[in-house]
Amino acid sequence: MAKSKKKNARKRQTTAGQAAKPHRALWVAGALAVIVVIGLVVVASRSPKPPAGPTAGPAGPVAALAPEQVNPDRLTGRWLRPDGGYVIEIRSAQPDGALQAAYFNPRPINVSRAEWRRDSDHLRVFIELRDANYPGSTYTLHYVPQQDRLVGDYFQAVQQQTFYVEFIRMPR
Repeated sequence: MAKSKKKNARKRQTTAGQAAKPHRALWVAGALAVIVVIGLVVVASRSPKPPAGPTAGPAGPVAALAPEQVNPDRLTGRWLRPDGGYVIEIRSAQPDGALQAAYFNPRPINVSRAEWRRDSDHLRVFIELRDANYPGSTYTLHYVPQQDRLVGDYFQAVQQQTFYVEFIRMPR
């Protein structure tokens, strides 16, 4: 009889242990799933480039405008990139698409090419920098008339990375 009590006790322990193993496996699987989700959120938040297109970023959607509604002269002025104090100064926008532009960080950086064009329903600005530490870095920006901002991508040539950026108009 003592043998059967021991045998029954062993069966209960084995049954309880077997029941605990799937429960433990579910906890482990759940914990791993949480870790993976947290990892994806962290990676996504550190991503240097948001989804492409004129609707990306905190500037919100770019409303459709007929191309003739936005005058390229709206591009002229001093534009500040708040995340670093960089300034683009657009002195004039020519009808042929040429821009007379300067770039400051805070000292002047050589602008090798600056142009604008109509792209669907918005104005696009392209600026290429060629100077020490700027071997072909570029800005590809869209003018958002509702917010009077330039938004888009900055390609940092040294690091070979693209970053989403915004410029706000500086007061005159």
